[in-house]
Amino acid sequence: MSRPKVTLVTSSDLPTLSDDFSGLLDAISRRGVEVGTAVWDDPGVDWEGAGLCVILTVSDFADRPEEFFEWAARVPRLLNDPGVLRWNSDKHYLQDLALSGVPTIDTTWLEPGAGLSKHQVHTRMPARGDFVVKSSLSSNRHTTGRYTSTDARSRGAAIQHALDILGTGRAALVQRYLTAVGDRGEISLVYFNGLFSHAVEKEGILQTEVDPGSAPRSRAYPHEVSPEERHLGEDVRNAFHACIRKVTGRDHLLIYARVDIIHTADGLKVLEVNLMDVTLYLAAVPGAVDNFADAIAVRAFW
Repeated sequence: MSRPKVTLVTSSDLPTLSDDFSGLLDAISRRGVEVGTAVWDDPGVDWEGAGLCVILTVSDFADRPEEFFEWAARVPRLLNDPGVLRWNSDKHYLQDLALSGVPTIDTTWLEPGAGLSKHQVHTRMPARGDFVVKSSLSSNRHTTGRYTSTDARSRGAAIQHALDILGTGRAALVQRYLTAVGDRGEISLVYFNGLFSHAVEKEGILQTEVDPGSAPRSRAYPHEVSPEERHLGEDVRNAFHACIRKVTGRDHLLIYARVDIIHTADGLKVLEVNLMDVTLYLAAVPGAVDNFADAIAVRAFW
């Protein structure tokens, strides 16, 4: 019996995968699978013969999103599904989840079609406290900035950040900075093939206007999930699967999903759902690499 083939898809800046996936190829190979890596926009790759293709880190898709989604639609066996990737690539999916009853973070949406002036952008930002500005394009390459509302220089940098995002034709999101991110950290719940695998608690460090070229950094530690957190994770999964059915016409078994949540004064809230271009914190939790390798091998042998 021939070994099934799996190709782990990455970007040109990480041709051998990020440290998050260290040991994954060996773990998959030990399960009787022929495994390799390929860069999504490499013209020399035969995607017809690539077997089961699993999207991992592809942050450069944000530079050419339509080209990326056209490529994804041509790959015969791609996980997650191209329709799922497109839906999850735009943070407007948070609005879909909120309409389904998921408790999300309060967000001011600055839409490119609104033709907002610099003054109008200014008036839509908080008058007190710290806040964050981010792009609606879900990518590790598009950074999130933290700003202080009462500091003129910081507020000016936030306005320019939002205008720069709007200038790309994308919406800008403005959210109050949650002190829990700095005090306790956010929690990531990770699922493989619809089953809970592991959770981490992250100490996040958001870039500020002083260091606009840096990316958000975090340290992750294993987290023991509470019943409340687990229940919210299941509610979120039910909600995004309902959205997926609506968007793609049917449901899909996701090779991975990451749900980011946070404890606030108003209870648990959902920060993001990541179904592509994702960090899975495999190195942070013992056994996580094997869990992911098992999930991929199961799909490869189908």
